[in-house]
Amino acid sequence: MSDIHGNIVGLNACLEDLAAQGGADQVVAAGDFCMDGPKPKAVLKRLDEIGAQCLRGNTDRYIAENHGAPEEVALIAWQRERIGPQWTQRLGELPTQLRFGPDENALVVTHANPKNDDEHVWPDAADDQLERLFGDVAARAFAFGHLHLPYVRMWRDKLLTCVASAGLPKDGDPRAHYAILTLRAGGWEVKSRRVAFDVDKVARQLAKSGMPDVERALTVLRRHRYKSITAIIP
Repeated sequence: MSDIHGNIVGLNACLEDLAAQGGADQVVAAGDFCMDGPKPKAVLKRLDEIGAQCLRGNTDRYIAENHGAPEEVALIAWQRERIGPQWTQRLGELPTQLRFGPDENALVVTHANPKNDDEHVWPDAADDQLERLFGDVAARAFAFGHLHLPYVRMWRDKLLTCVASAGLPKDGDPRAHYAILTLRAGGWEVKSRRVAFDVDKVARQLAKSGMPDVERALTVLRRHRYKSITAIIP
């Protein structure tokens, strides 16, 4: 799962659904645990509680480094205050990539792509972008987030799976998303899961949170789509 963004309600809904599916050998969280949601510390504590393997996303880096775009300065400060110095330090120490399975059939998990933490890989990404980001990485499968729009795509002999978002969907579907990946002899099998969560409860938590620019966060939560795809996904 990826891009929980301080939404403990969405995270718990995904974990409950995973348990109903029979659980997993390992829960992997691919970054962006805080920012834009009302309960960042609760998300971090819950992932720690279940022993999830976590890697760092771009917003985790912003929080750890206390650096972001001018419009994000107040929000980053609020996040750092809410999670405290120990969690802030832990975010900065997280790895940027995790690897699973044997070398000849490896799954690589990153936040956005194997080369950086902030470049979106859209489902119709051009061949030259995919070659630059994935072409020289020795793996059969890749799972990533950052783009809050889940999809599965075969590119050459590589499986590309966008698993986001477990807390802030932006593909026109208000449900959270995560994926179950299973190692098979011929590659990795993907089961995509959409899970309803109580959006109104998260909105109430946001409204009471004291988060800077909370109206923007509420709009993003309730719109559940990128502005750029409004004409495609009404």
